[in-house]
This record gives sequence, C-alpha cells and structure tokens, in this order.
Amino acid sequence: MNFQHTEDRRMLADTLNRFVSEQYGFATRESIARSPEGFSAELWDRFAELGIIGALFDEADGGFGGGGFDIAVVFESLGRGLVVEPFLDTLMVGQALAQSGNAEQKASLAGLIDGTRRVAFAHAEPGGHYELAQVATRAQRSSGHGDKHGDSWVLNGAKAVVQQGESASLFLVSARTAGADDADTGITLFLVPADAAGVSLRGYRKIDGGRAAELSLENVTLGADALLGTPDTGFATLEYAVCCGVLALCAEAVGAMDIARDHTLEYLRTRKQFGVPIGSFQALQHRMATLLLEIEQARSSVINAAAALGGERRSRERAVSAAKYSIGRIGALVAEECIQLHGGIGMTWELPMSHYAKRLVMIDHQLGDEDHHLERFIALGHD
Repeated sequence: MNFQHTEDRRMLADTLNRFVSEQYGFATRESIARSPEGFSAELWDRFAELGIIGALFDEADGGFGGGGFDIAVVFESLGRGLVVEPFLDTLMVGQALAQSGNAEQKASLAGLIDGTRRVAFAHAEPGGHYELAQVATRAQRSSGHGDKHGDSWVLNGAKAVVQQGESASLFLVSARTAGADDADTGITLFLVPADAAGVSLRGYRKIDGGRAAELSLENVTLGADALLGTPDTGFATLEYAVCCGVLALCAEAVGAMDIARDHTLEYLRTRKQFGVPIGSFQALQHRMATLLLEIEQARSSVINAAAALGGERRSRERAVSAAKYSIGRIGALVAEECIQLHGGIGMTWELPMSHYAKRLVMIDHQLGDEDHHLERFIALGHD
C-alpha cells in the first residue's frame, strides 16, 4: 500500500504549516489560549478561508477531503502549533451530520466549513469514564399542542468537558431514549441550539489552554427537526464521529511530538557543560535515539489508523484504538524525556517545551486514555 500523500495533501500541509509558523507563534498562541474567549474568532475565519475546515469533509458534503489521511494531515499541522481553535468538535459534529443528517441538516455543513457556525460535541458525562455507550441524559417524547413539527422531545441531563462550549451556537447532544444507561441501543442524537430554554453552561479555563464548559439540560424542549437520524439508533453515528476525533487527536499528538523533538535536539546542540554541547554525551544520545524511534512508531500507528478509517467497522475501530493506546504511551514518554533532557528550564512557563509536554499528556485523556483503548482493542478482537 502506498502511504505517500497526494500532491493536494502535500500542498495543504505546506500551506497550513506555513500559516501556523508565521501567524500562530507561541506568544500569539498563549495570548489566544489565555484570553476570555479561549480562541480567536479572527484566526478561525482565516483558517476557514484557507480551506482547512473544508479539508475535513467529503466533496459530497461541500468539502474537498474527508478521508483519514486528510484529517491526519490537518491535525498534525495543528498539533505543531498547539492550535486551540475548535477544529476537533467541528470535525466530530460535522461527520455526524454527514453520516445521519437529513437534507436540511446536511445543508448546514456549509456554515461549519466556512467558519460562520460554531458547534460543540456534548457527549461525555460525569462518571462516564470514556465508555461511549454510557449515557444517562434522558430524552422523552412529549406531544405538545400546536407543535408544528409534530412530536417534540424533552431533554434532561448534564454533559461534561464540552470543548469551547461557550462559543458554540449549536450542540450535538447524545441522550438515552430507551434501555439501560450503558446499553449500545437506545441512544439518540439531538441538535440543541445554545439559546434553547433550559440550556445552561458553566465555563472554565483548561489547563492546556482554551476553554471548556459543563452543559446542563433542564426540561429542554425540542421539535422533531432537532433529531439527528432515527430514535434509539444513534450509537453507530456517535462511534464513527468519535473515531474520527480519536484519529485527529493522534495526528495532533504526532505534530506536537515533532516540535518537542526539534526543540530538544536544538537544546542538546547548544547547551554546554564542561565546555562541550551536552548532546555529545553518549548517555543523552542513547535516550534521544530511543525517543526518535518511539515517535516514528507513533507516526506509523496514525498512518495505520488513517488508512483504516474508510474500512469495515471492527478493523477501523481496532486500528484507531491501537493508535490512541500508542499515542498515550509514547506521548507520556516524549513529555517526560524532553522535559528531563532540558533540565529545570523545561518546566518553566516561558519555554514552549512545557506547554507541548502538557498538551501531550492531556491528549491521552481526551476521548479515552491508553488503558481504555487497550481494553477496547482487546475486546474488539473477540466475537
């Protein structure tokens, strides 16, 4: 199998890498990440103008990519700059719309691709511990008088760690319409406007930059047009959307690892002890060589996951879980080794290295950590 990127993907990567390098330097990134909004609306619009969001979606949905390698190329470049704009949730919500939306809902993808409509993925719940089927938020039918949409739905529950939730105008919310709280069946997806009555948010700053929010739903009444797909069958759509998100996170981690590696190599070449660069010490060379091999292993796992994204369900999910497990293990190793090889200065806030290390550690905890995905990989291997 040929894993070389197409000419279009190479051009996309070059364009995005150059833009991030020139317009998204570390000082700019930190100013954005620590701002009250937690992201830059101006830069989000510029990313959209460059076609970066469009690369995440298929031509049939108004984009010009949408494959596993398109997602990987974009997020690897974003990882190099620790970009905090809401690409991940846009990808997951957009893929869910593309998979299960009706004609009107799919038409709304244009607003995602041109950056004018910001969305957030609201699935995780307090105590859910990464289990995709763990949904306690409830949705019940309620036939209202004069409801022009027919049957309406009433949602009650809470969602945790909704990325950039305060800036979103629309949430993709998973709710249980039948079955036990941990059953695959009985999950239904809804598109919930941020200004709907009964929706409330508690925003907070994330430790690795940007913002997130806790979402509360109290007797939120929605029309039938808010339903994404058919009732009780949302798990497959949810699983695919999260699969795309996990692949994106893995690729982002590889981009961050590359920068952490480059910064560490540069430090080893310039920091002197006993009159010579510390990179000339054999013990440090061995540690760095091991690190380089591990990063290439991480890259290979992402390539494997990207290649499997369009395949059958079990192979796809196993490949993505294998990649997330690898990224979790290797990301922690890269963070620890790069900090140690920098010495005490590696922990300082002013040095980018500490922020790359922090982001690598936090990626492990998004959409399932390495322990979760190792167990999932094993379970998917059995009938």
